[in-house]
Amino acid sequence: MYDAFYNLKKKPFQLNPDPEFFYNSAVHKRALAYLRYGLAQGEGFVVVTGEPGTGKTMLVKELFGTLRNENTVAGLMVTSQVGAEDTLRIIAATFGLSYDGDAKAVLLKNLEEFFKLKAREGKRVLLVVDEAQNLPVQSLEELRMLLNFELEGRSIFQVFLLGQDELRSTVQGSKMEQVRQRITAMYHLRPLESEETKEYIVHRLTTAGWAHDPEFTKEAFEEVYRHTAGVPRIINTLCDRLLLYGYLEELHVLDLEAVRLVIKEMEQDTVRVKPPSRQELTNVETPMYPIDSEGAVPIAGSLEERVVQLENLVLALRKTVQKERALLRKAILLQLDMDEAYSEPVDEV
Repeated sequence: MYDAFYNLKKKPFQLNPDPEFFYNSAVHKRALAYLRYGLAQGEGFVVVTGEPGTGKTMLVKELFGTLRNENTVAGLMVTSQVGAEDTLRIIAATFGLSYDGDAKAVLLKNLEEFFKLKAREGKRVLLVVDEAQNLPVQSLEELRMLLNFELEGRSIFQVFLLGQDELRSTVQGSKMEQVRQRITAMYHLRPLESEETKEYIVHRLTTAGWAHDPEFTKEAFEEVYRHTAGVPRIINTLCDRLLLYGYLEELHVLDLEAVRLVIKEMEQDTVRVKPPSRQELTNVETPMYPIDSEGAVPIAGSLEERVVQLENLVLALRKTVQKERALLRKAILLQLDMDEAYSEPVDEV
């Protein structure tokens, strides 16, 4: 769609974390350094927290990309509210071990044997827990106990915890003293600053093949930062809609007015609990704008009066075009939602 219009090789602001678009801002560079330091330590917990959308999952994917040539067996676990024993089962499944119906003692024995096997092969086992703020205290305790497994006096298992601000509150609780003692590094991701937001947008556009079309004005960058507060996920959502708007309006310069209009449209969008059915879509009435069927508009009076009438007519036509384009944008977004809601799962080949 807009990627072809602007000669982009791919969509620059997709929401799915793509390591190709990783932006090494000052805060993300430091967080990545903490992760690598913790990895070099080879033991304990490494904790990274941040608001939703600040790039924690992207950090993990970037880290995993650097582990390909290292002797590390890494597993990614996305948590939900599960009990301690279920947590062990999820960990076992993450590393391809038996888990269905096994008792806790069997799960622990299998995990310990797996960790020791990899250690004898000269490899380390790393578990990355995403959305770790969902872990109950008992599950954190189970992870701490797994850290006690050793081979010849050295640690053979390590855990990275990535989560929202609630995770910091959890580990600082009165019952978490033993967990805190096993934390080797801890870092909190903050949103991007104003200049970093501009650099982030330019970085993603450039990665997608951008040749300065469309051009962003200084005021447009500033308004994006003002609305998003520097949160990457929100920046992606706004800029994706902004490029769609630019495509439909055939714009090659995106300015303050364009950003504000898109923000207004996004704020007016109602949140749907569920996507509308196909029957509901077919019953939607499309607003019609009256046009003189004869194709002629009576204009009379003096020259000045006729000029005013023509200006009013042009203004009315512009408003009609703007309304129809706004409807077209909403229709495209609605269709994208419908395609996602009704798409059938496809087996991976």
